[in-house]
Amino acid sequence: MLSILFKSVLDHDRASVVICNPEHTILYMNPAAIRNYAKYGGAELQGQSLLSCHNPHSGEVIRKVTEWFRENPANNMIYTFRNEKENKDVYMVALRDDAGKFIGYYEKHEYRNIETAEVYDFSRSLI
Repeated sequence: MLSILFKSVLDHDRASVVICNPEHTILYMNPAAIRNYAKYGGAELQGQSLLSCHNPHSGEVIRKVTEWFRENPANNMIYTFRNEKENKDVYMVALRDDAGKFIGYYEKHEYRNIETAEVYDFSRSLI
């Protein structure tokens, strides 16, 4: 039951969520990610290597970050870039099991735009 709840949280996030295993295979993309990465294959990217979606320099940086995640259970989040066009900061976040073992990662998008919806506006959905 809890896994259904967690999936629902991710599926309803407006930001892209792409979850990879430590070998960089894309395991899951939420609907926002599928839409945002449609021109690169969208849902068809699931099961493929994230590294094949990036240039060699970016792939090397991704490998360095995941090695840093492996080095210490306290190494869990790193700032990766600022996207001025979309007014967001982007981070890579480690995923760990209950024992602290590195089991994967995802990219976290934090938008800095002020919400334009009215508080408790029941006339529309934001997703």
